[in-house]
Amino acid sequence: MTLARSPVARWIIVLLLWSVACVAHADVFRPAYLELREGVGGRYDVLWKVPAQGDRRLAIQVRFPEGTTQVSKPSALFSDGAYVERWQVMHEGGLAGNGIRIEGIASGVTEVIVRVERMDGTSQVERLLPEQAEFIVKGATGTGEVAWSYLVLGIEHILGGIDHLLFVLALLLIVRGGKRIVATVTAFTLAHSITLVAATLGWVHMPGPPVEATIALSIAFVAAEVVQGLRGHRGLTARAPWVVAFSFGLLHGFGFASALAEVGLPQKAIPVALLTFNVGVEIGQLIFVCAALLLRAALARLPLRWPEWTPFVAPYAIGTVAMFWVIERVGAFVG
Repeated sequence: MTLARSPVARWIIVLLLWSVACVAHADVFRPAYLELREGVGGRYDVLWKVPAQGDRRLAIQVRFPEGTTQVSKPSALFSDGAYVERWQVMHEGGLAGNGIRIEGIASGVTEVIVRVERMDGTSQVERLLPEQAEFIVKGATGTGEVAWSYLVLGIEHILGGIDHLLFVLALLLIVRGGKRIVATVTAFTLAHSITLVAATLGWVHMPGPPVEATIALSIAFVAAEVVQGLRGHRGLTARAPWVVAFSFGLLHGFGFASALAEVGLPQKAIPVALLTFNVGVEIGQLIFVCAALLLRAALARLPLRWPEWTPFVAPYAIGTVAMFWVIERVGAFVG
């Protein structure tokens, strides 16, 4: 029984693809972002960015500790799929040691990225989740804490970045052999590290929406190469996977830089923050690669006789999700 001759198999795959596409739609919904910039006399400039659709924003709010007063009227606008609000608050003696919470985070936002920029140039970065939607504003921190914060942020970003992980997974579906896998993953790592650093430091600039659409297209390309390989046709990825990994890795680096730009870099520890964020991305990527290879090895050892169409499920699912993203992301900046 082949994939083409089995209507039952085709319907199973269609249902799987539809389910994955629904999940993919939720994944591209961006997190909220809160930025506090400390000024003199316990004053803070507040930037609050919430995902929005059209002129409707998600109903999540920032709650400051008691004793915090609003000293300027909020200014707000809808821009690039987000509701952006700016105002100024004051808290006698500053906010250090006090808690700030986000209300309504479970109503559609998966996470909130928080950045506190202090007067001495140091900063604090937090990632709030529905189950932990409050944080304590800290005083001045040392280099070690900055390094740890950005290391964790890098790991969390790559493990939560389904588009980047799907690209790596599609490569692993093609590449076989330890040396070829190491060469391919190394090429991808080197490439996105180059553009991550270059874009973050302002040496090069690429508009975000087209880059995100092209990243999705790169996933669709490799997924198509997987299908071609299963049909007996060796594509470019099978012949020279490191070339494909490096070429598209440059694009994925711009995606990482865009995520880092949302958080920003502490002015007094830019090299440390940039380095540890990149190391965190690589650690997260390595965790994913090891998990995928272990899963593949475990499935190969199962005493089961898989249907002939089984190998096609993963690339078709990956390709469908990728094209869903391509259409959605192109529509976001063309429409």
